[in-house]
Amino acid sequence: MLFLNNTTSLSPTFLLTAFPGLEDDHVWLSIPFSCFYAIALLGNGIILFVVITERSLHKPMYYFVSMLSAVDLGLTITTLPTMLGILWFNLQEITLNACIIQMFFLHLFSFLESSVLLAMAFDRFMAICDPLKYASILTNSTIMLIGLMIFVKQMVCMIPIALALKGLSFQRRQELSHPYCYHPDVIKHSCSDPWLSNLLGLFYLLSNSGVDLLFILLSYILILRTILSIIPPKERQKAFSTCVSHIAAVVIFFVPMISVSLTHRLFVTAPRIVPIIMANIYLLLPPLLNPIIYSLKTKLIRQAVLKLFQSKEVLR
Repeated sequence: MLFLNNTTSLSPTFLLTAFPGLEDDHVWLSIPFSCFYAIALLGNGIILFVVITERSLHKPMYYFVSMLSAVDLGLTITTLPTMLGILWFNLQEITLNACIIQMFFLHLFSFLESSVLLAMAFDRFMAICDPLKYASILTNSTIMLIGLMIFVKQMVCMIPIALALKGLSFQRRQELSHPYCYHPDVIKHSCSDPWLSNLLGLFYLLSNSGVDLLFILLSYILILRTILSIIPPKERQKAFSTCVSHIAAVVIFFVPMISVSLTHRLFVTAPRIVPIIMANIYLLLPPLLNPIIYSLKTKLIRQAVLKLFQSKEVLR
């Protein structure tokens, strides 16, 4: 067995990258990104709070919305320290252990979001295609069990990927393509053969998010068939309007996720700025837009949020 030579280290570090060539503008770039993170944290925090405290929102659809907000909060908190650390203080260096921890939670919350979106698709499918069984199937205990199963499944699946990455050796101070640790970006800097870690990552992506997306598309095919063939014409728009927010959430999550994954694995010759932009869209857009979408398009959530702010104005 070959031991690490002088080009490697038992404690390798990586250099995170925000926007190559714009290092002098990091202070200015930090302003919009700080606003984006503040909006994401505040928006998802408000959605989570109103669903918990407002009794009219204690229904399956809104429980799933609160799960989505909780996952988006986790995803935002995972990437915020390194992104703003670079833009504010130029803190680029990160150890391998810290990198693996961030990568673990980044991908955990990302795949949790995929699974929650699938659960929300099942909720819409039951509400439109089989409304008579909706209340009896999607009980509070069932929803809690779904949430627990999703979390445990993703945790168990992420552990082998993190352990496989921990077993690789890396050259010291390798520059990554992002302001955070992204699995396909990290393993390409390995000194040893990363085939196992790469294979696990690709298999996990396809068997989780790929399958989730497939079932989401299948559920909407069935929903569309039901809307067009069974529901009366006057009720079609109302039925479809309940799905608009979820469809938007699916699009803004899956399109950037697929794009950044393909860019790293297939389009390795793409300009360096392309994966950087795609990755920032992938991790910032869903937490930023989801609470806005659900606040604007879901009447009860919008009313609860307005009620919350009105009550604060009265207290003043």
